[in-house]
Amino acid sequence: MKPRKLLLSLAAALLFPVFLHSEEWVIPRTTYYISADQQKFPDFPAPPEAGSKKDKADLAIVLDWQKRRAPRDCARAKAGAHAGYEEFFGDISPFAKPLPGEAALILGRVKTETDGAAADIKEVFKRPRPFLRDPALEPCLGRIGGLAYPSGHATISRLFALMLADLVPSRKRVFLARADEAALDRVIGGVHHPSDIEAGKKLADKLYRAYKKSPAFRADMETLKGLLVKEPAAK
Repeated sequence: MKPRKLLLSLAAALLFPVFLHSEEWVIPRTTYYISADQQKFPDFPAPPEAGSKKDKADLAIVLDWQKRRAPRDCARAKAGAHAGYEEFFGDISPFAKPLPGEAALILGRVKTETDGAAADIKEVFKRPRPFLRDPALEPCLGRIGGLAYPSGHATISRLFALMLADLVPSRKRVFLARADEAALDRVIGGVHHPSDIEAGKKLADKLYRAYKKSPAFRADMETLKGLLVKEPAAK
């Protein structure tokens, strides 16, 4: 296999969890950038207590979005279902098209490690998805499996946005706004509570601070910097 094709194949394997059957996904855990202990965050805040005022407000917001969403909203949310870099940032990416193999490999590594950290925190709190808690909710993203808190989509979209913001500081607002849109789509689609989204953003911030202390991550960021498409000089 040619080196470029091999890089793309490895990246594809990292970008998506392993599918076993119609009800089960296995999310890999890696320690490429930080250790398993560094990924645990034992002080991570818990979700609102079931039945509390904040919890009821959470569900009310999901129900309100269900009433207001349009088919185009659900279509946009479905387009980001796999939580991949290209799905979130493909149209505003600062890299060449198609995405260079080295960039795909690095972004795949980041996604795998970040997804694993989010999955471990989900297992701590075991918060069900909103449609499992309120029979009035009908998610347009389907009655998917998995746990709700924190949102993995919110975590990885913000993590990618933080990376891009460091690589291209002049576009920081654009990248962070796109991550916010991707996160909100999960509420609009009926598969996450608003507090799941906020928790995902907090986790991304914590992980990114930890990643930036990793020599391997810093080296990967330098590689990505070298792959940026140079912007035309201002006249």
